[in-house]
Order: sequence, then structure tokens, then C-alpha cells
Amino acid sequence: MGENIREKVKTYYGDIAKRVNGSSCCSGSSCCGDDICKDIPVYDPEYITGLPEEAVEASLGCANPIAIADLKKGEKVLDLGCGGGIDVFIAAKYVGPEGRVYGLDMTDEMLALANKNKEKMGINNVEFIKGYIEEIPMEDESVDVVISNCVINLSEDKGRVLKEAHRVLKAGGRLAVADIVMLKDVPENLKKSAEMWVGCIAGALSVGEYEELLKKAGFRNIEIRPVNIYKKDLIRDILEQKNLQELYGEIDLDLVDGAFAGALIRAEK
Repeated sequence: MGENIREKVKTYYGDIAKRVNGSSCCSGSSCCGDDICKDIPVYDPEYITGLPEEAVEASLGCANPIAIADLKKGEKVLDLGCGGGIDVFIAAKYVGPEGRVYGLDMTDEMLALANKNKEKMGINNVEFIKGYIEEIPMEDESVDVVISNCVINLSEDKGRVLKEAHRVLKAGGRLAVADIVMLKDVPENLKKSAEMWVGCIAGALSVGEYEELLKKAGFRNIEIRPVNIYKKDLIRDILEQKNLQELYGEIDLDLVDGAFAGALIRAEK
């Protein structure tokens, strides 16, 4: 990942972790912005019941990967870009005390928040690890399931991320990801905007491109299903959330209307 974009992503999500304790957000928050979560519901109540409020408030996902992960008791799970730990804690419920869930994140502030939430929950089948999703610090074939929520699109080397996910999965393992995909072409200046990378948009792949990278990484039985389509009013809210109103003059919002969606992506090794 280019250092300029990687540092912007680190700073942005680190700042979110710092202010979580003093902020509020609804239970369906999204990577697009804290105040527009009501427009993109992510988790049904049964998934987040009993989780620390800080874990829910730090959630910045675009869909619910656990809904397609088919987690089983005793399985080992890795969450790429775990943030405050919401998907890690949800997964921990499904795999039970005999299973284990690892959360990987590059942001110190998010890892500190995740560990704080772990202490609040008093659970022992969860571990948080610092590292990059392009260089997963785990052994080959060490987990049964890899999950992620609106994080892979933040990487400039998505092919490498998917190859790493394939590497750490056991034979027959599953990838269950929520991510932003591009449903139609968008202006080139938006694709290249470093600021918009942190909002999960500029780095989005088309459905076809995503499927091709999954195949190249070695995955099979690939399914990509857009579930939350972003209309132009939502894109405008994203720009306002990130103080990027100056892009109004550079982007025809009609051209990006319905161009992006939160998708559920499943594949097998």
C-alpha cells in the first residue's frame, strides 16, 4: 500500500478509536461515516446484543460478514482489519470457548480499544494482533475462516491481501467478507483521491475485478452479492462527513449515483 494512503487510513481510524468513548452512533454504522449509519443497517440486533457499547460505536463496516460465514463450534477465525473488535466478538459467540478468534489491525489505537473491550467482556477465546493485511503474521493453513468488514478495499494491493488470506486458510476453509464494490464506472479523479480511500470508495473494485482477483488467489465457489447500494445523497453525506465538500465541484454526483454498494463476498479454498 502506498505510504500516503496507508498513513491517511491509520490516522483516520486511529482518530475514530480515540473519540469513541465520547461519541455516539447507531448500531448499524458504516465505513462511510458515523452519522449516516441509519441509512445502511449492518447488524440485526441479535448479533450485537451483549457487546460493549464502544465496540459497536467503533464499527465501520458495510455489511455483516458473520451472516455468510457459517461459523461452527471449535473453529479458528481471523478478522482482517478488526478495528474495535465487533466482528471478532460476534464470531467468538459462534465458535465457543473451544474455538478461537484472532483480530488483526495496523492501528495502535484500535487495538487498544479492542483489548479494552475484550477485558470488559471477560472472554478468553479472542486475541488481537498488530500487523498489515498484506502481510498476515500467521502460519500457513492456521485458520478455518477469514472474515473482514470494509477493510480489504482500503488496500492498494488487494490481490496480495487475498493471496495472504488464502495462504492462512486451511484446505476447505472459507472466506466471508463484507466490502465495497463498484457497480459502474466513476470519474477518474474520485478513483485517485487519497482522501476518498479512507471512506472506502476510491479503492473499490468492480464485481468482475474482485472475482478475478479471488480466482487468481486460488479461491473457488465465489459468490459476490451487493446488498447496500449507495445513492448520490449518501455519497454527498460521505463527502460532508470527511470535510471534502470541495469535491462537489469536481464530481457529478449523478454519475456516482448507485455506483457503489456494500457487498457480501464468500469463497472457499
